[in-house]
Amino acid sequence: MTEPTQSFAQASALPTLADVRAAAERIRGKAIRTPLIRSALLDELTGATVFLKPECLQRTGSFKFRGAYNAVSSLSVAERAHGIFACSSGNHAQGVAEAARLLGAAATIIMPSDAPTIKRQRTEAMGAKVVTYDRATEDRDALTRAAAEAVGGSIVHPYENLKVIAGQGTIGLEVVEDLAALGLQPEAVFVCCGGGGLTAGVSLGIKDQVPTAEIYTVEPAGFDDTARSLAAGERLGNAHPSGSICDALLAQRPGETSFAVNRTRISRGLVVTDEEALAAVGFAARELKLVAEPGGAVALAALLTGKVDVRGKVVVAVISGGNIDPAVMTRALAS
Repeated sequence: MTEPTQSFAQASALPTLADVRAAAERIRGKAIRTPLIRSALLDELTGATVFLKPECLQRTGSFKFRGAYNAVSSLSVAERAHGIFACSSGNHAQGVAEAARLLGAAATIIMPSDAPTIKRQRTEAMGAKVVTYDRATEDRDALTRAAAEAVGGSIVHPYENLKVIAGQGTIGLEVVEDLAALGLQPEAVFVCCGGGGLTAGVSLGIKDQVPTAEIYTVEPAGFDDTARSLAAGERLGNAHPSGSICDALLAQRPGETSFAVNRTRISRGLVVTDEEALAAVGFAARELKLVAEPGGAVALAALLTGKVDVRGKVVVAVISGGNIDPAVMTRALAS
């Protein structure tokens, strides 16, 4: 049974905070509850009280495992027996591959031919079958649907699947809970954004508990479809299918489901350059001793470059992933 693709954004079908709480129970003991990390240097540079949520420390090296495990484990044994299908440039691929492996299901991932080698190798190492496609000429969603329909398999889409969004939302729950233990609430939250599934989940987990929190999406320059869509009030696409070092964030347009959640919860969309993202990768490695990939470091980049005045505020930035090719890390450290 495949995930329906024609009417994702019906209000009755949107994920809720209750779904996020249910996901937290489902992934407990499987996903890592990543800590909130402080840095005196970040506080000094920004004038804020800064907390980093390092999902680069998550199982499979990115936040994607949360949503993938929630979605795959929600399928029946009979559904899983027909196979799990997903499309991804690499982080969702690894999350789905690992979730399927843990639950004894076969996974097939539709992955762009230009995906980072380390992401493809790790996806295959987890037992998934990888089928490549050309970003410029082929439709990954159509390819995924065709492959799944041929065998009656289930699609775990990275940002149109309600269970995936709910799983990503557990990050927001943890942020609110861990700050509350310190007597604090989040005031400004920076989240990387591709198709918008992570932002949608985090905004549910945070904004629906702390309505005054400001949520900011962060995208690479040239791929700011969510920022433009939020400003226009409708989903807009990007002019090109590729062309940024932030390979994890190159969705062609916001997801229908994710945008329906985000449009009422996001304060503003922010944009960083590839150079700013690389500088943030280098900063994370040198100063924080964290390994981040460019797409996973854009929220930190927005904070470091002062895209929003956060002086005096309690700030959270999500470092969403750390699956970086060695050559890119070398380049970042040299920047």
